[in-house]
Amino acid sequence: MRTGDVVATWLQSTCSKRGAVPGTVMDPSQKRYLILAEEFSHDPHYGKTLRGVMRYRRESVVAILDTRRAGEVDDGVPIVARVDDALCFNPDTALVGVVTQGGRFPADWRALLRTCVSRGLHLENGLHVRLKDDPELVELARRHNVELRDLREPPTDLSTATGANLDVDATIVLTVGSDCAIGKMTATCELDLEARRRGLESVFVPTGQTGIAIAGWGIAVDAVVPDFLAGAAERLVVEGAQLGNLLWVEGQGAILHPIYSGVTLGLIHGSAPHLYVLCHEVGRTQVEGDPTHSPVPSLAELVDLHERMSLKLRPAKVACIALNTAFVSEDEARAAVAA
Repeated sequence: MRTGDVVATWLQSTCSKRGAVPGTVMDPSQKRYLILAEEFSHDPHYGKTLRGVMRYRRESVVAILDTRRAGEVDDGVPIVARVDDALCFNPDTALVGVVTQGGRFPADWRALLRTCVSRGLHLENGLHVRLKDDPELVELARRHNVELRDLREPPTDLSTATGANLDVDATIVLTVGSDCAIGKMTATCELDLEARRRGLESVFVPTGQTGIAIAGWGIAVDAVVPDFLAGAAERLVVEGAQLGNLLWVEGQGAILHPIYSGVTLGLIHGSAPHLYVLCHEVGRTQVEGDPTHSPVPSLAELVDLHERMSLKLRPAKVACIALNTAFVSEDEARAAVAA
């Protein structure tokens, strides 16, 4: 079965079990996305939501907006310069496909968002700034009968963890990393797809905005009040176990990253994994975004650290290491895998 077929089957089975995603008017397999990726459709970092959805929800994407590449085609998807140019492809939802410094919209995006709404497109946004906090946009959406969906907005009824994570009737696997932005979501999705190919009742459990855009459910844990972070992760594995008995939890941050370690530890304790998949980028030697320029620890040190940080009632082991070899040669990649 091809990857696209596996994804389509997964979406169909997930939606049939969960029903429509809360806050949406249709299940994720029925959406027709215009992805907004102005200036960043070719950027693997700032365009990561676009790239993730194109890889794992390609069948839902009908057009991409990026004036710099208008007229090109990306994996069969036309790239347009204006919202009006995309309407002939019948999109129903405009998805913000980029991340930005500080999680805020560039100044010229306000007009773009208003145009989308005025053309009757629902908006989905994974940035930290919320669409629903813009009174003018809210009023415009009301007039045009469209929805503003903030993918990073957490549920309002989260609580601290209760211990229900230890009663989940499923095998829980959490991806962790030697650094942030290292391929944890990609590894999680690929492992889930391969498990499905083998006939297992596998579930991708999203914890970030791109994963939520792909799967149609989840909680963006970096937007959760810290006291409730473990509780949010616990809720995700409890809900995920309703869909299957092998849960692949998308990791966030890195346990020794001076900025993002908090979300990593909350996921470890809240999801209570049985196993870890440790992700590492071959050739990366310095922690990304670290103002102190600390080195990436050795894999042996990270294996030991993650296993010691597990819950005492659920001592997890590192099952394997997933290597991101995107920035090295074929020979270097094979040597790293064999090492």
